[in-house]
Amino acid sequence: GFIVGRRDLIAAINRNPMKRALRVDKIRLAALDATLRLYRDPDRLAARLPTLRLLSRRAEAIAAVAERIAPAVETALGVRVSPCPCRSQIGSGALPTETLDSYGLRLTPDGGGRALEALATALRALPVPVIGRREDGALVLDLRCLEDEAGFLATLAAFAGLEEGARHGLA
Repeated sequence: GFIVGRRDLIAAINRNPMKRALRVDKIRLAALDATLRLYRDPDRLAARLPTLRLLSRRAEAIAAVAERIAPAVETALGVRVSPCPCRSQIGSGALPTETLDSYGLRLTPDGGGRALEALATALRALPVPVIGRREDGALVLDLRCLEDEAGFLATLAAFAGLEEGARHGLA
């Protein structure tokens, strides 16, 4: 952080031995400088800051992605898949209760709770883990932060191949 105030108070802080331990170092100043330079061009800000880009995605755009990839996900996983509205939790530290409108995929396996738990466990075990949340007997994958559709679908296709091999005793 920064300390600002009257000259006499800043002088008192400068005399304190803790000032040296708490001062802003060159790396933090360089990071702050780079960040502030990004904000000088607000039209390109979302393209340059991934977090801002993902947080500012419109629910309608996310819904279009869900509609587009749902059939491929259903084929890859062999479960019922339907696009669904959901809420994205945007933070746990600074904004623990804030959410944004989003869209996701509702994965509903046959077999109830055990099948749902097995699916969630298998998706978390992928080389790039896929994390969902359980809601009303289904696993919901919020798509707000999905930027690489092709990579996601390739991961699921590889997963489907492993599952198929395991069913036929090949794994």
